[in-house]
Formats: sequence, C-alpha cells, structure tokens
Amino acid sequence: MAISFDKALGVHPHAMLIRSQRAELLASNIANADTPGYKAKDIDFAAAMKQAQSAQEGGNHLQRTDSRHLHGKSQLVGNTELYRSPNQADTGDGNSVDVQVERNLYMQNALEYQASLQFLSGKFSGLKKALGGQGA
Repeated sequence: MAISFDKALGVHPHAMLIRSQRAELLASNIANADTPGYKAKDIDFAAAMKQAQSAQEGGNHLQRTDSRHLHGKSQLVGNTELYRSPNQADTGDGNSVDVQVERNLYMQNALEYQASLQFLSGKFSGLKKALGGQGA
C-alpha cells in the first residue's frame, strides 16, 4: 500500500510555504520603510489557503504553452498579494509602511510558522513510527 503524503499531511506544507512567502513580503516592507512612494504589501492568507486547497484537490497542473517552458508547480500565492490600507496619515513621501505594525505582523507570522512546523514534525514522527512498526 502506497503512502500519500498529500493525504497524510493535508494542506499544512502549503501553509508553511505561504507563511514563508508572507515573511519575505513583510521583511521587504520593513526594509523599505524609508523608501519614498513604497506601498506596504501583505498576503491574503485565507485566499492563498483556499487556492492551495483547490490546487491540491485538482492536482495542481500547469499548462505549458511552449515546449521550452519548464515543468513545475505553480506559485501558491498568485493573486493573493495585496497592498495594505495604511493605518496612519500620509507622511508626505507616499510611503504606507508602519514599522511597528510590520514588526508585529512579522512576529505573529513567525510564531504561526513555528506552530505549523511543529505540527508537521509530529505528523512525520507518526508516519515514521507507523513505517517502523513501533507502538509508542
């Protein structure tokens, strides 16, 4: 009997990928806090997870329009990257980054990433025990 990692792990690997991409985006916001005209971006996590679930159910196939295109998986985030509505008035340079908000969101995202990582670690531990025939 074959083991299906998609069924065993569910959407949690996708959640980790989305959280990783969100961390990059939030770090970019922090790095550009002093860049005139920079607009803070974020990922709509719920929409990205919905997209990941539908891709998992549908097989996540890409359509190649040219023989030179690479085979591979699509990015999960796709169109779920959005500009964030600013919480503060415009400071005059057009930058919408609030460093305190970005740091808080980054820390929250890091904690959620760690929780997903621990969950997946438990899943793999259970699979390892099942394959090894160990009881406890």
